[in-house]
Amino acid sequence: MPGDRNLYEQAMNTGHNAAWDKEWTAAISAYGQAVQQFPDDAEAHISLGLALLEVGRLDDALKVYSRAHQLAPNDPIPLEKSADILEKMGRLKEAAQQYINVAEVYIGQRDLDKAIMNWEKATKLTPGMVAIHAKLAQAHERLGDKVKAIREYQVLGANFQRLGDKDKAGKALQRALKLDAKNVATLNALRALESGADISVPGEDKSSKAAESVKKKTGPLTTSSTSKTPVGDSDPLGPMGEAMSDALGMLASHVIEGGRLDGAGADALQAMELQRQGTNPQAIDAYMRAAGRMNHPALKMNLGGLLVLENRNEEAIKYLPDAIGSPQLTAGALHALGKAYFSVGKQKQAAKYLLQSLQSVDAALADSDDLDDMATLYERLMTTLEGRSNEALAQINNRFIGLLGGKDWKQRIGETRRQLEDTLRDQGEEGVVDILTATRSDELTDAVGRIDKYLRQGLYTLAMDEAHRAVEFSPFYLPVHVRMAEIMMKEGRVRQAITKYNAIAKTFMVRSENDRAASILSEVLEMAPLDISVRESLIDLLESEQRWDEALDQYIDLADTHHQLGNFEMSRDIYASAERLANRVSASAEKIVRIKHRVADIDQMRLDMRKAQKTYEEIIQIAPGDERAHRMLVDIHYRQNNGIEAIKKLDALLGIYARSKQSNRITQLLEELVTMYPNDTGLRSRLAAIYRQLKRNADAIKQLDALGELQLEAGQHQDAITTIRQIVALNPPGVDDYKRLLSQLGG
Repeated sequence: MPGDRNLYEQAMNTGHNAAWDKEWTAAISAYGQAVQQFPDDAEAHISLGLALLEVGRLDDALKVYSRAHQLAPNDPIPLEKSADILEKMGRLKEAAQQYINVAEVYIGQRDLDKAIMNWEKATKLTPGMVAIHAKLAQAHERLGDKVKAIREYQVLGANFQRLGDKDKAGKALQRALKLDAKNVATLNALRALESGADISVPGEDKSSKAAESVKKKTGPLTTSSTSKTPVGDSDPLGPMGEAMSDALGMLASHVIEGGRLDGAGADALQAMELQRQGTNPQAIDAYMRAAGRMNHPALKMNLGGLLVLENRNEEAIKYLPDAIGSPQLTAGALHALGKAYFSVGKQKQAAKYLLQSLQSVDAALADSDDLDDMATLYERLMTTLEGRSNEALAQINNRFIGLLGGKDWKQRIGETRRQLEDTLRDQGEEGVVDILTATRSDELTDAVGRIDKYLRQGLYTLAMDEAHRAVEFSPFYLPVHVRMAEIMMKEGRVRQAITKYNAIAKTFMVRSENDRAASILSEVLEMAPLDISVRESLIDLLESEQRWDEALDQYIDLADTHHQLGNFEMSRDIYASAERLANRVSASAEKIVRIKHRVADIDQMRLDMRKAQKTYEEIIQIAPGDERAHRMLVDIHYRQNNGIEAIKKLDALLGIYARSKQSNRITQLLEELVTMYPNDTGLRSRLAAIYRQLKRNADAIKQLDALGELQLEAGQHQDAITTIRQIVALNPPGVDDYKRLLSQLGG
């Protein structure tokens, strides 16, 4: 049901007033009420996100801004704020991607300056983003900022050199030289490239994280740097063993201090003594006799635990739930229940109780400030395990049981929780399942830790040796293969690394983990944007999932790649395929226009002006206000010596500028065209007219004078008379000479 508009507006006003006074707690409360009234209102979410951000509740602010972006996808503010928050949280890779997303929104709004600003933020957070540096270079070049464009091409050259692609590095530097043939830094970079030395870019961040960002998508659980809780040695039977020890004391107190010296009490005391002696079957019999007349959680805990130890799990399941209600015994009872259900093959129930036991232990050991985040994590873990096969759950439960045993289980629970948090954040749910189901996962975690250490130290041979050893005992754990690809990249074996990444992505596709495959391929394309095979794999994946908008973008990028490689025919064919796909899936007019522009550019380059003209005319039918299409048609008609049609297209473009009150654009365009086509009377006439409107009489007279000469040379005496009269009306120096000429012409 729709909310109460009056209550909404009242809450928003209250929130704005509180925000003005910097009373952020009150603002949060008020904006929260507004959101309750209209949960789909983007403005309320944006305001609430700001208030949460001001009080430092970064996680909550991030969630609210994410929702705001869903509600208003074309509003850049939620994305910008999300990027800022991610940067504050140290999640730099995600922040960089968010800045790229913001830039795309601004591109959609044709605000190139703000798009550039966000691209630059992204490259500062994650250096080595080749695709973004390429966009920055082209954007600066389009805006006429040669200094910045040259530097971006230099950065591109350095990055391509690091990736082992000397040819592309050279092309990037040559592009910079086209902008300034005498640029010293570019010339030095080319010499360095030719001699095999490293390219140096002024102010460049030398660290490259492009390949490492792939690793984050698929990496394992590595030991957290957070200090361990000083818990000492624990009962090797885990929470269950600890609870059974506590239960002995609790039950003894209940029997003795409570005066329960009847038959049930005697059986309970006998059972406890037998339990201490390790004669479990006799202890179980005594507990069962007592259980018929005594209902106490400590008794049920010991009885259930002993039944689990004796592998009488179906019987244990009957008694253990009664022990869960006692805070001191809860973790142990849950642990014992999880083990019992695991042994009888009921893996879904086992996972539930084992996770609850882990959370219970973790909560008892952690700081109170972490409890809310911890609860959220375990809730996500439970959701992650829903719907998994019985076989997968059995592997995961076996890992949990191993985690809850041994002398250091209390220490390992906290470490594992932090590892799972990192994995969920960087890799998502499938990453968690990977590490929990991997063969010899504990050894695997240690092995990957050593690989990472060697990578940081630059010891690539040792890192690769460790990776091969890890593959021997866990051949299907893909994050190790990702690291092998990363090592190849660092060693300069670029083609082998890309082949490896591509194989990993295809493996994810076979496993129907398409999001992870797409993520890998996208990251590889950042490192090697001109790799056609990787991009084709990504297109196949996106088409199989019917993610048509993303597939269309990749088709465009693939066509761009062929264009950059000089395969112009192939590039045009792919653009044509992209256009057919765009029409079939009803893509936005803006995207279709973008494709048509690129097709027309290729046709112009091939000097096929008729096809280019037809395409630009189609663009104008789709987007009548497209300035570039009008401008290109003006040039095409002039090249074809069709001045009449050129002037018609020019007038249409001038009309667009006039309606948007861009008089400076009108002047610049006419001045440019007059320089290119000085003998065109229509251009001179229009430029003189705009000068007169701007009161630039001297410039107007100059144009009218040139126009009059052209008219006289062409024998257009009547037109020349009209032009000279306009000059006389402006009363220029030497006006009498113009009057005599006018008289001679009969005017």
